[in-house]
Amino acid sequence: MVTPTAVKNQHVLRFQELGKDDVLVAGGKGASLGELTRAGIRVPNGFVVTTHAFQWAVTTIDANGEIVSAVSSLDGRDLRASTKVGAWARARVEAAPLPEELVSQVAQRYRELCVGAGQDDLPVAVRSSATAEDSAEDSFAGLQDTYLWVRGAEEVNQAVRRCWASLYSVDSITYRRRRGLPEDGLAMAVVVQRMVDARSSGVMFTQSPVNGDRSVVALDASWGLGSAVVGGEVTPDSYVINKITGDVVRKTIADKAVRDVPVPGGQGVRAEAVPEEMRTVPAVDDDEIRTLVEIGRRVEQHYGCPQDIEWAISASAPPGENIFLLQSRPVTVGQDRDRVSLAAPKAKAFHHVLSALGVGIPTPGRGNG
Repeated sequence: MVTPTAVKNQHVLRFQELGKDDVLVAGGKGASLGELTRAGIRVPNGFVVTTHAFQWAVTTIDANGEIVSAVSSLDGRDLRASTKVGAWARARVEAAPLPEELVSQVAQRYRELCVGAGQDDLPVAVRSSATAEDSAEDSFAGLQDTYLWVRGAEEVNQAVRRCWASLYSVDSITYRRRRGLPEDGLAMAVVVQRMVDARSSGVMFTQSPVNGDRSVVALDASWGLGSAVVGGEVTPDSYVINKITGDVVRKTIADKAVRDVPVPGGQGVRAEAVPEEMRTVPAVDDDEIRTLVEIGRRVEQHYGCPQDIEWAISASAPPGENIFLLQSRPVTVGQDRDRVSLAAPKAKAFHHVLSALGVGIPTPGRGNG
């Protein structure tokens, strides 16, 4: 691993060059993906546009500190003012051109991913990775932008700039102001990661999100990309598995009416109806459940604390090589339960993700993303 000191002024770094101690360089997602890669967990390959790149660009975008000053002066309860300042700050960041050297470095790393995959325009996910996210104390997960199925170096660079700008979304601004988090020194890294052609995907908690029981794994699964699960567009299959024996102690197979899939031959994703004959078929089989639980135990042991894991099963990779982890973060709900109840019981594991972010629990349907 390249140490934080060694990467101090690096602008673009491969996952293999990063680890869990590099949060200030790669943000929560980037550091975790580097750590998982180093631990031998199957993770889609990728790289991180570091916080140093963001800070480098900000010296031009906000040379006089106007954005920091304007956001710092906001009251997190004043939604109107936060919306106005956020829109101004986002527009300013999105309109600013990236430094040419950075554009070149991102394009080079993207080409390396393409060559490694044998494709000219490999689809990638471009994901915000803030330095304060995904910790046990503060969960920024979901507050900044993610762009899926992005193709081409120019589009990747554009998505990087949009991720930076999402640091000033009204949700992100009000969250920081309400928590009293400083704006000065705030930075954004961006993860660029090969997309998985997901047959199935979902989330997994290595402890119960209802009562904090560490002897079980809670698993949600649905067809297609995980964006439909976390976005609440579909009610997923739900499992509770004994972590010790591997036995499924409770399962609910849902009627999974929609799935998110790539736009054919283009950029982005779209929702489509799940074929009738698949809607009530389990999205994962028994072997895949066992493998996911084994991976979850391994990741929890590696980090030394319960994990909230995003995963996907590739439609094209062979069995045994088709399960990928997309992210792992410390569980931010159900902890310290003896002192305070952090989360009321919810029917589905992913509802706790939304609750932790202050998002209302959606009902199934396309309009709840």
